[in-house]
Amino acid sequence: MMKRGNQAHRTPRLLPRTLLSATALAACALLTACAVGPDYQRPDTEVPQQYKEAGDWKVANPSDAIARGKWWEIFNDPQLNALEEQVAAANQNIAVAEAQYRQAQALVQSAQASFFPTLGASASATRSRSVRTTVNPDGSLSVGNPSLLNSQSLSLNASWELDLWGSIRRNVEANKASAEASAGNLAAALLSAQATLAQDYFQLLVTDTQKAVLQRTVADYERFLKLTENQYAVGVAQRSDVLSAQTQLKQAQALLLDAEVSRAQLEHAIAVLIGKPPAEFSLPTQKATNFYELPTIPDIPLEIPSAILERRPDVAAAERNMAAANAQIGVAKAAYFPTLTLGGSTGLAANTLSHLATLPSRIWSIGPTLAATLFDGGARSAAVDKAGAAYDGSVATYRQTVLGAFQDVEDNLAALRWQARELEVQAEAVKAAQQAASIDLNRYRAGTVSFLEVITTQATAYTAERTLLTLQGKQYSAAVLLVKALGGGWHGEVPVVGQAALQPASAPTAQ
Repeated sequence: MMKRGNQAHRTPRLLPRTLLSATALAACALLTACAVGPDYQRPDTEVPQQYKEAGDWKVANPSDAIARGKWWEIFNDPQLNALEEQVAAANQNIAVAEAQYRQAQALVQSAQASFFPTLGASASATRSRSVRTTVNPDGSLSVGNPSLLNSQSLSLNASWELDLWGSIRRNVEANKASAEASAGNLAAALLSAQATLAQDYFQLLVTDTQKAVLQRTVADYERFLKLTENQYAVGVAQRSDVLSAQTQLKQAQALLLDAEVSRAQLEHAIAVLIGKPPAEFSLPTQKATNFYELPTIPDIPLEIPSAILERRPDVAAAERNMAAANAQIGVAKAAYFPTLTLGGSTGLAANTLSHLATLPSRIWSIGPTLAATLFDGGARSAAVDKAGAAYDGSVATYRQTVLGAFQDVEDNLAALRWQARELEVQAEAVKAAQQAASIDLNRYRAGTVSFLEVITTQATAYTAERTLLTLQGKQYSAAVLLVKALGGGWHGEVPVVGQAALQPASAPTAQ
């Protein structure tokens, strides 16, 4: 009993001493800890000094650049503004990207949790029955009386892996970079949806104008058919002329029906982009009846090429993926080194519940554990090679993304520059064709030209006008794509999506 009492008295002195030693060991380990693996530096990529296809475009000063955020307002269209506001709030693809961003944030929190010790508690109660069996000298067995044994325990466990080689820090670094890349992916998805909506909206605007032109064409062809029938009735025209006029009218009516199909599909596409069923959404017919009533393309200020590396969300996401891949090299290299874990437990253990809370029932243990892999058949070396290859691939992806960004800008600069000249030439062609058609129609009424000449000049005039509208639609698309290529309104911030996007900028968001 004295021996047990001495042990009980020594326990309070031993426990603090051991804890002190373990704490000192942990402090020394943390002070001398280092992070293996390469520190991240963004690789160089070739950035041009100016845009090849800029022509007369002038690079804007930063204060004159496209406003961050609502870039679509440069088109000065209230209907487009109202539609664009709904994309961030209700588009389901944006909702998917936002959920993926929140997952990436949760992974960062999960990785940071490894910096701290883990605590656990356990409780158990068991009852067991045992029988002692002995072998007699003559080889027979003797079975003793069975005994029952009760056991109760209550314990608190703690463990802490020290980040000696930076494995945890590199893992946190990788997850943070991945979360930032996810934010870039969210911004890229939002910018893509907004640009697609703008393209569809302007294409619908052009389609409504084409419908107006076709309706006017049908009305003109109906009057021309009536004129031809009158000419046939008095013996001036032939039956074939009447049939040709009918064919011309029916073809124009078919084109008008096809325009109705295109408009309906564009309207449905816009509905889905703003998160609404097509059956519950409709847009009024636009009022423009010809090319000259359509809104003009606004001036889109350029920024220096290097700004694309900061403003394009897909470029930013590729760069952050590269940083995450670089950190994973450190995680793989840290596996070469031993891990040091501090563990401890304390609790109570007794054979009877009444003795569980007594002093002699207390138990504890504490101590470090050093573990290292001595042979793994090259698994760790392969993991390092894999991480290095993944990083090299991410570098190539980043550089290709940058090249693609510059190509997007150059493509749409070229499109806008040459389409502007093409529109001027086509507009002159439309005026000339319309004048020729008007002259030939008057001459046909006077009987000085053939019917074939009249329908030819009429078809040429209306085809030229529809071509002019098609070119205008392409120019709208190129303008939207140029804004997208320049990075839209993203400037490193995480976009506000969901219901919060519907709130005014000054209104506090719900926590």
